[in-house]
Amino acid sequence: MKNFTIHTIETAPQKSKSELEAKKKAYGYLPNLTATLAESPQLLHAYNELHNLFTQSSFDKDELTVVWQTLNVENDCHYCVPAHTAIAHSMKVDPAITEALRNQTPLPTDKLEALRAFTVAMTRERGFVSDATLEAFYNAGYTQRSVLDVILGMAQKTISNYTNHVAKTPLDKVFEPFKWEK
Repeated sequence: MKNFTIHTIETAPQKSKSELEAKKKAYGYLPNLTATLAESPQLLHAYNELHNLFTQSSFDKDELTVVWQTLNVENDCHYCVPAHTAIAHSMKVDPAITEALRNQTPLPTDKLEALRAFTVAMTRERGFVSDATLEAFYNAGYTQRSVLDVILGMAQKTISNYTNHVAKTPLDKVFEPFKWEK
């Protein structure tokens, strides 16, 4: 079977080069996921745009982390769980949150646990959640916008998780200390 190409800025399709350059400038290196997505300039752009939009959603840094990591763990993504562990550290998210998500143990607050439970339900039930599930989410303090923002996060993570599954994206050295297995 042919391996997916992990592009450099030089080998990437022309329409991917500017986004790769921006990512390298922002991080100091080119993440393997980004370098893999570069094969499809449209998918690379969609992923980056969805990421930017999700970080501007109604969720704070802890809630962003809950949605991202819940989806990464639920989808068994060998690349994104370590990557988002490192991202959570850089965002100064409480390590208790990150560890609970990685280990699928209860989160430190009922509200964050409700967000995780809702995100899991949305994933497992493919959006066909019950009225009781929605009501529990609303009772935890979330809104209709929160429901839609979870869907936005799901769109972003579907791109990265599924790409990493089919491409078997190798973990970047910077993420190796956070290696994870379900």
